[in-house]
Formats: sequence, structure tokens, C-alpha cells
Amino acid sequence: MEVEADVTELMAFRPKLRKCLGVKVTTNTFYIHALALGVEKYPLLAGRLNGDRIEIPDHVNIGFAVNAPQGLVVPVIRDAGRKTLPQIAAEEQILTDKARDNLLTLADIEGETVALSNLGIYGIDSFFGIIPPPASVILAVGNVIRKLLPIEGKPAIRRTVSLSLAVDGKEINEPIAAKFLLFIKEHLQNPQQLLEQ
Repeated sequence: MEVEADVTELMAFRPKLRKCLGVKVTTNTFYIHALALGVEKYPLLAGRLNGDRIEIPDHVNIGFAVNAPQGLVVPVIRDAGRKTLPQIAAEEQILTDKARDNLLTLADIEGETVALSNLGIYGIDSFFGIIPPPASVILAVGNVIRKLLPIEGKPAIRRTVSLSLAVDGKEINEPIAAKFLLFIKEHLQNPQQLLEQ
């Protein structure tokens, strides 16, 4: 399933946060935080099928793809559901730097419960990700593009992004997945909420 989010405010908000917080805040930081909050609200999204029952992990661990010189690696922000946006930003930067310097440890890349893949930097407008085990869900994020949209009855140039969600249908039903995706969309369209949570 796929939705489009208007991230005009988020893109304007991000540079101000960098100055205010003293830490590099990327668009991925917002995506990771929104994902983590979404799983806290809909914990079934991080569930894993074990025999005939679904096990819900105690922590939300978000794996995010990084294109490093040695290839694609997926560092993991542990317990992301209990971290603030600035904490996630700082940890994301450390893990990204370690990935690019080929310094990630096994502890840095294991325990993923939810996956994020962002191909926007490669100019890909939208795509569907493949769920990497042991995760049960992956959010695929495309390029932030400029689009003419009606705002209060008048045309305006807005910045939008495609968000597509792939889930394991054995564990997660479509209505729950849809609510989860709309939760993420709403939070990205109102970035102040992400700073406050």
C-alpha cells in the first residue's frame, strides 16, 4: 500500500532544527522517529509469527539502509520508540559514519524489528521494499518532489514524498497496516508533533 505525504513543512523545519539542536537532522531522522512512534501505537507491526502465535518484541528496533563503500548495510537504532528526535538524529549520524568507515559491529546491525529503505537520494520517486527477515514490515520512501497542489482552493507548489508499506500478511491485516501508514503520513505532515514526542 502507498500514500503520498506533503512534507513541505518538514523540509522547512529541518534546517532550523539543525541549528537549534546542534545535531544533524536528516529526513531519515523524521522517518525513523515516525516509524518508531507508529509501532509503539500499533505494536502488531513489529510482531513475529512463532508457530501459531504472534510474538511482540519488547523494543522497537529500526533498521535503516546505508549505501557504504563495501555495499549496502543496515545499522539498527535500538529502542527507537523510547528515544526523542534529537537522540535518534545523533545515533543515526554515529551509525552512518561507522557504516561508511566499515566500522559497524555485529551489535550495530542485529535485532531489527522494522525496516526503512530510502531511495530518494537516487532520484527514485516511489518503490516497494522487500521485507528483510527478521522484520515483519518495511517502509519504502521515495524522492521528495515538487508538485502543484490545491491549498485552500488555490494552486501551490508543495513538496511531497511517496511512502509505501510492505507487511507480512500472515501477521498483519490490511486495515491495521493502513492505519499505521496513515499515522506515519500524518506525523510527517506535522513535524512539530515529532519534536514533541
